[in-house]
Amino acid sequence: MTDERLGAHGTSGRPSVEASARPGDGGAATSDDGHISIQNVSKVFAQRNRDPVVALREVSLEIPGAQFTSMLGPSGCGKTTLMRIVGGLTSPSQGRTLIDGETVERARRQRKFGFVFQAPTLLPWRTVTDNTTLLLDVAHDDAPVERVQDLLEMVGLKGFEQSYPAQLSGGMQQRVALARALALDPTILLMDEPFAALDALTRDRMGMELQRIWEEGRKTVVFVTHSITEAVLLSDRVVVLSARPGQVNADVPIELPRPRDMEVRNTAEFGEYERFLREQIQEM
Repeated sequence: MTDERLGAHGTSGRPSVEASARPGDGGAATSDDGHISIQNVSKVFAQRNRDPVVALREVSLEIPGAQFTSMLGPSGCGKTTLMRIVGGLTSPSQGRTLIDGETVERARRQRKFGFVFQAPTLLPWRTVTDNTTLLLDVAHDDAPVERVQDLLEMVGLKGFEQSYPAQLSGGMQQRVALARALALDPTILLMDEPFAALDALTRDRMGMELQRIWEEGRKTVVFVTHSITEAVLLSDRVVVLSARPGQVNADVPIELPRPRDMEVRNTAEFGEYERFLREQIQEM
């Protein structure tokens, strides 16, 4: 894989990479549902007795429906802030985000978002089943028992329905969090370093599990990670944000065939993607 395929450097020294992964060539199959349009978004955090912090500056991205997009960048570059703006958990200081052409607020009312964070934040007094149905209970959605059972089987928790969080490993707890996020059948799954606290082997297994689940449902995924290998392995596209204030520094389609297994990490093409992305981060 040549640097021309990954992208060329413009006159400013910044990579200029078109995000145009092609279905049938390892790219994402897109959908009309779950399209995210980030338009000129900036975020400034005010601080008492200190200068304000500019977290993001004029970020614009189009994320097609059903695409798996990862965000990379140095610590403090605004990856999580941007994801929270997309999901309506934080308001931008400038610009806007549209979901399928409508406001984020409307998308939230329509239950288009599912969130998975680094900590699973399960309620210790609720069983696996009851933690999975938590959002359904809040929404007064009487989901059929079969649907919940199917979700738990999908994330590999069949047989643990009546277990409590304290009886589960860290990886199993994160599976519950994933099932809970999927319970409302969202169009968009927002994931903020969901596997960062897991050991390496469990993290690998969870990555493969997430890929399988994504292949089955083809939801739009925005996945924040510090792991270049994880980003290349899972994604249709990797967006690299610059050091604060965060701006789009590179936008790289990952054109590796799907489905992917762990062996793809040993290929020369995979290594080229890793090298290129690492260079973009190191240059900052």
